[in-house]
Amino acid sequence: MLTNPTLDRLYALNLSGMARALAEQREQPGTYGPLSFEDRLGMLVDREATDRENRRLERYLRAAKLRLSASIEDVDFRASRGLDRGVLLDLAASRWVAAHQQVLIVGPTGVGKTYLACALAVGAIRAGHSALYLRTPRALTELATARLDGRLRRLLAAWARIDVLVLDDFAMQPLTDAQAADLLEVIEDRSDLRSTIVTSQLPVALWHEHLGEPTVADAILDRLLHGAHRLELHGESLRRSEPAAAAIVETSSDGR
Repeated sequence: MLTNPTLDRLYALNLSGMARALAEQREQPGTYGPLSFEDRLGMLVDREATDRENRRLERYLRAAKLRLSASIEDVDFRASRGLDRGVLLDLAASRWVAAHQQVLIVGPTGVGKTYLACALAVGAIRAGHSALYLRTPRALTELATARLDGRLRRLLAAWARIDVLVLDDFAMQPLTDAQAADLLEVIEDRSDLRSTIVTSQLPVALWHEHLGEPTVADAILDRLLHGAHRLELHGESLRRSEPAAAAIVETSSDGR
């Protein structure tokens, strides 16, 4: 007699997972009846915790606006491109996010840079962190627009709160001094506080000449390279074969 009011109260308390689990227990008395009160209550709590985590993942994934639906589990390690499974799985554990480190992914077009970046971002989200995907050229345009209409401070503050910021297609073309200064603001806000994933077709050694005025370029690289993990990808475009993230991976502890 009290079950329906109990269900109503569970829903009113935003405990919908527990409510659904309780309804399932009612529908299968032969399965759940022999269990103790503590066991059945534990199942209800577990369902609620699982439902909440699933909703958090869905919410964070939508907010991240990732370009690709990617995961480390779907990376093709069979391709003979020197991919180090151990290195990639270590990064997938997202300890680098807790340490506020960067991941720099470089290589020619089509070798899986964006896929790996999105997969690492998904790993970070699973670990409880927030993420956001940005194509660097569009991000720079958004910063310039925000400066004109008075939203720059709010936009920078919003990006600064993101645990993992993905800057895809970094240094595609030389930046103006104004663009480099805006980029420095983004990077400076994150230095030693948040983590950034950068993908680029250019080797890291060539970034400096693409980042505007030399002093600003020095400041950007100093913050990005410190403590960074480097993934250097090689090989022909994977778009001609399977959409896998095959790569030769190099990781340095100091990012140099």
